[in-house]
Amino acid sequence: MTRLPFRIQMPETRDTAVVFASPHSGSEYPWDFIRESRLDEVTIRSSEDAFVDRLYSAAPDFGAPLLSTDVPRAYVDLNRSAEELDPALISGVRQTGHNPRISSGLGVIPRVVANGREIRSGKISAREAQERLSLFYHPYHAKLSELLQEARAAHGFSLLFDCHSMPSDALLGMTFPNGVRPEIVLGDRFGVSCAPAIIEAAETAFVAEGFRVSRNLPFAGAFVAQQYGRPSSAQHCVQIEIDRSIYMNEGDLTPRDDFDLVQARLSKVIQRLTELGRTEELREAAE
Repeated sequence: MTRLPFRIQMPETRDTAVVFASPHSGSEYPWDFIRESRLDEVTIRSSEDAFVDRLYSAAPDFGAPLLSTDVPRAYVDLNRSAEELDPALISGVRQTGHNPRISSGLGVIPRVVANGREIRSGKISAREAQERLSLFYHPYHAKLSELLQEARAAHGFSLLFDCHSMPSDALLGMTFPNGVRPEIVLGDRFGVSCAPAIIEAAETAFVAEGFRVSRNLPFAGAFVAQQYGRPSSAQHCVQIEIDRSIYMNEGDLTPRDDFDLVQARLSKVIQRLTELGRTEELREAAE
């Protein structure tokens, strides 16, 4: 039996418009990719949203599917457009206009990991790049689109929570309201990717469990939020970033001793978020 290029955990009864997805928690690196890399086994994993799929694993218990993948972000970035190909990495690709993500090496096939460290020397072929997209990128997005279409058909709208993590140093030097450093950053592309009532309710859910929350600073949402957050089509998306330092040791990529406690708090948040897909008031706002 051929293994699927994504992982889908479905609830026994799917009864909410909410879908959870974790596109960056994959950690299965192809051997030839590791062999050709310039990086050690820890550094190459620095772009991972390690353990985020585990943090949100309670989603099916509350009626919502959880979509994730084993493919690492350093191999294929599922939170980019398939057109964001890097001419500095892929042979035969021509640069068309200025794209800051591509210029920094963070296209759909990344040239670097966190902090701009180059993954490999030299280029890969256009054929190899397209194979990665065909094997992993397109199947993942096809499944995500299917889940959201099913939600809209059943509930009149869909609500995607795109789940990520952020390194603790991503917030260094930044000024936040009331001088409070957030543990959670909710992104709705500054009001573009979901109805106002949804982002308000999502923030309330995290705050109720004691998390410090900010909106859109410094992460407002990337390709997934842009692609699937279309309120005019009854399709809503909120990007969730969680500070890695509150649940894992960033130096060696291992869970903290209190990982289970953070996961338990998040499970209560997940329960509240899935309720948003059943609330008539929010249904009307979302539609």
